[in-house]
Amino acid sequence: MSDEHDPAGTDRPANRLAGETSPYLLQHAHNPVDWYPWGNEALERARSADRPIFLSIGYSACHWCHVMERESFENPAIAAQLNRDFVAIKVDREERPDLDEVYMAAVQTMTGGGGWPMSVFLTPALEPFFGGTYFPPDDRPGMPGFPRVLAAVADAYRTRRAEVVEQGRQLAAHLREQLEVLPGRAEVERRQLDGAAARLAAAFDEVEGGFGGAPKFPAPMTLEFLLRTWRRSGDPHTLRMVTHTLDRMADGGIHDQVGGGFARYSTDARWLVPHFEKMLYDNAQLAHAYLEAFRATGMDRYAQVARRTLDFMIRELGTDDGGLASALDADSEGEEGRFYTWELGELRETLEAAAIDAAEATALADYWGVTAGGNWEGRSILHVAGLAAPPEALLEHARRALLAARERRVRPSRDDKQLAAWNGMALRSLSVGALVLGEDRYAIATRECVRFIRSRLLRDDGRLWRTARDGTAHTPAFCEDYAHVADGLLAAYAALGDAADLELAVALMHRAVADFWDEASGTFFDTSEEHDRIVARPRSLVDGATPAANSVAADVLLRLALLTGEADDDRRARSILRAAGPAIDRHPIQFGRMLSAADRSLAEPLDAVVAGESEDPRAVALRRAAAAPFAPDLVIAPLPGGAHIAEWPLFEGKVPRDGAPTAYVCRGYACDEPTSDAARAAAQVALLGRAVTERATP
Repeated sequence: MSDEHDPAGTDRPANRLAGETSPYLLQHAHNPVDWYPWGNEALERARSADRPIFLSIGYSACHWCHVMERESFENPAIAAQLNRDFVAIKVDREERPDLDEVYMAAVQTMTGGGGWPMSVFLTPALEPFFGGTYFPPDDRPGMPGFPRVLAAVADAYRTRRAEVVEQGRQLAAHLREQLEVLPGRAEVERRQLDGAAARLAAAFDEVEGGFGGAPKFPAPMTLEFLLRTWRRSGDPHTLRMVTHTLDRMADGGIHDQVGGGFARYSTDARWLVPHFEKMLYDNAQLAHAYLEAFRATGMDRYAQVARRTLDFMIRELGTDDGGLASALDADSEGEEGRFYTWELGELRETLEAAAIDAAEATALADYWGVTAGGNWEGRSILHVAGLAAPPEALLEHARRALLAARERRVRPSRDDKQLAAWNGMALRSLSVGALVLGEDRYAIATRECVRFIRSRLLRDDGRLWRTARDGTAHTPAFCEDYAHVADGLLAAYAALGDAADLELAVALMHRAVADFWDEASGTFFDTSEEHDRIVARPRSLVDGATPAANSVAADVLLRLALLTGEADDDRRARSILRAAGPAIDRHPIQFGRMLSAADRSLAEPLDAVVAGESEDPRAVALRRAAAAPFAPDLVIAPLPGGAHIAEWPLFEGKVPRDGAPTAYVCRGYACDEPTSDAARAAAQVALLGRAVTERATP
């Protein structure tokens, strides 16, 4: 990690976090705080010493986590106070989403808000009784200093123990009730999806794009649902909600105009000033959304943004073993955004050194909104300022020059742990990029990511690990890991044509059903019996910055039901949708991926079986042709010779014709004429994809 997060360096004695693999935990390994990682040693220490637990949850790219570390956790006096009165536990929320979800719900209940760093106090029975987020090192107007908080909590635990314990019990009971999911009674109906689209239209920012005001998040899942809605309705305003948002984001400071990729969110409503950390999950989802917009509109600009986002992921987040790292920090040289911002003179000097003349450099500075005064803390965040664009060749030359100059700066630290769920999201977008853009580097990255999952994350018993770093994997995977990896494998199967990827997706979802499925509610828990028992067992139907496990699982199971003929897969997917049904139209921004799964469930399935050897250029051309039209329900199902999936109902009788790979395009029970012509296969998908028909209600 960068020196700015550990000014004292590693001269201080190491604490218990030194043996961890998470870069976030290692960042704290030389704090004077006697940190424990979450585990039996810490929990037993709290019980035996009869001390409350101070649980601090954050992540490596979190700016305010770094601030609280510098101000409080590196302060010897505050550390001594923590060490004397508490058992201090540090958790990386990305490694332990279960702890984060449950205790964030507790903080939100207690304070009405939440965020990171999360600071929550627990009894030794793990019941939360007080919490908050960032606390300053001294008292400030409206905000108590951290030492005052620690003293008050310690005093309450010593002198009002019964009151503290009862408060913890009541809050734990509330959390269990809050996380309970009731089985759904009614099937999701088309009118609910139409109602969801109408609510999104009411929240749409007609000027800047996106939904609501600042801070503004990209919401790629919501945009993909709206593309589905537009495909059905043809309503131009629905399409404009998508394209205007994608255009404004692509032009904004949230989008790295030099190196590609997107920051996590915009602190303003204009997409100008980002929170500068760059997360794998955001970029994977946004690349996919721009690819879908390219397929829907044919506008090359969206393909270009997707391409630059995928290239950023490979270049800056790719790891030597084929996986992808989690994030880039917001800070470098002790300043947020320093790496990404420019002074006017610095920009002109860099451009002129690249043989760009003064007039062209002025035009580029104007185009990117770079001024002497800057637009953020005296420096300029590059964005498209609305002036006429210079020639594309000049823009590309300037980007390369600026990127090379930027690489000589002190880089933000990289959180290089590899998370199963996030690598599954990346695998999905890389695979779709390989299909839609037809560029071999994305097929290579797809193949490498699959190899990483099989070699690093897949356990001998068929289960997954949650996280890996430097060749070491650990922590049993959560339901979201199984769902996202299966989702990515289905995309890789479509792109590369390897039936083994489909078979692994099937096996992982069978494992997920065995370990996480709750028949009583008809949904998946987030955790299994392999995970710690805490005050409540988390289970989410709500899509946040990443899709909920249940949303992705519903979408995956619907496709597996088509591919395998397993009726139970379809039954479980529809059970999840019924459970979410009462809320999806009332709060659509929280159910983007679930709404898309519901849309899929309401239509007749659309599939394109491509029979032929997977690496035959003609089979590759057929798969890519089938992926070209905007048909989001389409399941591309390669059938290489000798694969035992040929025995599954979908594939029966579908063989290469006249020695050539052959596409069989079907919607529901109606199939088009088999063809070996790529252009004709694309036309068949386009035609059947437009002929949207409702699935008969059982």
